[in-house]
Amino acid sequence: MASWAALSPSIVEYFEGEDFYRCGYCKNESGSRSNGMWAHSMTVQDYQDLIDRGWRRSGKYVYKPVMNQTCCPQYTIRCRPLQFQPSKSHKKVLKKMLKFLAKGEISKGNCEDEPMEPTMPTMEDAVASDFALINKLDIQCDLKTLSDDLKESLKSEEKKKGKSSEREESNELIQSQDMEEKLDSGEPSHSVKVHTAPQPGKGADLSKPPCRKAKEIRKERKRLKLMQQNPGGELEGFQVRCQPPSLFPPKAKSNQPKSLEDLIFESLPENASHKFEVRLVPVSFEDPEFKSSFSQSFSLYVKYQMAIHQDPPDECGKTEFTRFLCSSPLEAENPPYGPDCGYGSFHQQYWLDGKIIAVGVIDVLPYCVSSVYLYYDPDYSFLSLGVYSALREVAFTRQLHEKTPQLSYYYMGFYIHSCPKMKYKGQYRPSDLLCPETYVWVPIEQCLPSLENSKYCRFNQDPEAVDEDRSKEPDRLQVFYKKAIMPYGVYKKQQRDPREEAAVLQYASLVGQTCSERMLLFRN
Repeated sequence: MASWAALSPSIVEYFEGEDFYRCGYCKNESGSRSNGMWAHSMTVQDYQDLIDRGWRRSGKYVYKPVMNQTCCPQYTIRCRPLQFQPSKSHKKVLKKMLKFLAKGEISKGNCEDEPMEPTMPTMEDAVASDFALINKLDIQCDLKTLSDDLKESLKSEEKKKGKSSEREESNELIQSQDMEEKLDSGEPSHSVKVHTAPQPGKGADLSKPPCRKAKEIRKERKRLKLMQQNPGGELEGFQVRCQPPSLFPPKAKSNQPKSLEDLIFESLPENASHKFEVRLVPVSFEDPEFKSSFSQSFSLYVKYQMAIHQDPPDECGKTEFTRFLCSSPLEAENPPYGPDCGYGSFHQQYWLDGKIIAVGVIDVLPYCVSSVYLYYDPDYSFLSLGVYSALREVAFTRQLHEKTPQLSYYYMGFYIHSCPKMKYKGQYRPSDLLCPETYVWVPIEQCLPSLENSKYCRFNQDPEAVDEDRSKEPDRLQVFYKKAIMPYGVYKKQQRDPREEAAVLQYASLVGQTCSERMLLFRN
């Protein structure tokens, strides 16, 4: 696991994706357009900042739709879990699960307004065009050479420490930290290495709400009893008005609506028909739980892809599964003020009677839980596992927020108003859409009227507003080139090809000033 105090920069390799590709949503043969880069390694803060600019990852490939040109504009959507209230259809799904677990009852048919698709877009929907781009590029990046170059760069920089530089430009060269771990993952399109992730920790059973001390529970029960006796609520030192709100309150009274946690964590009878639990497993082949469940998880993925999306067996092999759902560029981080599970990529496994029936792939980031993908056993489609897993992830975000207050959003990927099967994400309220020009969040209710009139919209109504993190000083962008790390101002003096300048400046405009100064842009 990476030490919080010794994190090294993200390393990315930007590709100019100027061609049009087949759209996975509307099936237009040449309508999809996006820009992309390969992330050899990435800090969770950099990825947080990137998704707040409309980027999204599939495996280690990070892409950003060209919003005003692509056939189906994809708007980043986030839900606000702290204010979230389950809808009537959401409650039906949760009650259906409880009835199945308790009594083995299987409901007939689906709930009204319940999406038939999983909570996230299918892999081919999300990056169909980007697969084509990756295959077309046929990346042949020799990362062993890169690692050797970085070692040499470190040695040469150490030699320069005691000597005064002869030119002002050499002062701009920065010392690189230990980055070879980031570059030993092999060729992006062939081999996989996943960084060590934090251990899930004992007792991290997501099927149950966070533990509360017995004393606190007794006090809470006593307070509620006194409230019933005296509505004023000020008996024996209990002052109701001063009680902080809890995300996991005791069971609601009959005259109050049940919270999301009440519905999810309702107690089952001792003779329940099924045993159910949710496990959070770090995406790391060095984690014993991830490694031991890999075979079962992979088999479930194949079954899902073939049954739900009619993929032929050769398109859902172990290589594809590993590359896109088990290989993450995110470095696992576990700072003292972060969530107990740490930051990074995880598989949230849903176990029923000793076998996995669904897996939600998620990223835990500084300000959010970001949903990447979901695959499940088609035999259990009657449980509406797409909706159920989304609600569990909302509840999980609320749980993490209790220790890490800044972690308060649930990112659901892309909202595509022009695609009927993707519009259901707007039902998780309150939620916001990201303005594709100024990168500010706008409540979805304010965006929908504009989207009814046009596929592409600028949601920020202030005509003078601009992207506050736009690239203002491209010369400060960090480049890794010829065994050295240097600002773009130095790098460009060694270049004669105008296309190279155009590519670097395009990259800077897409990632923004902050990320361009933190991440290392590898140039070959």
